Amino acid sequence: MFRITNERIDTADCRRALEAASAGGFVAFEGWVRDHNEGRGVVSLEYEAYTALAEKEGLLIVTEAGQRFEAERVGAAHRTGHLAVGDLAVWVGVSAAHRDAAFAACRYVIDELKRRVPIWKREHYADGTAEWVNGAARPPEQRTN
Repeated sequence: MFRITNERIDTADCRRALEAASAGGFVAFEGWVRDHNEGRGVVSLEYEAYTALAEKEGLLIVTEAGQRFEAERVGAAHRTGHLAVGDLAVWVGVSAAHRDAAFAACRYVIDELKRRVPIWKREHYADGTAEWVNGAARPPEQRTN
């Protein structure tokens, strides 16, 4: 399970989707919008995605994690749109027979999502400025060339 959504992520529903009688443990990661980055005050974020490709690559990543770490079930969701400080931006969950597999698979998913999935982040700062961050190129519709 992987999805891109502009709606609030319901973590309880996400977790329920990963329940399995064969699982002895569950690990989740929640990425929240924080109020600072690199010494600057952040008031909000915007996420944009190439949704079709992002969902395809995200599904591939959760599938890889399940196979590589022998997880029972793996899922993730990522927000798009305008998010306030404290909002949940990304959720990853893994159920597995053993905790080591669950932790490793969860870490793999979040790292690969950040590396491979076409999602762009724009930070809005307390001084009124905004910029695309973390090496993310501007989304295609925002490019000037």
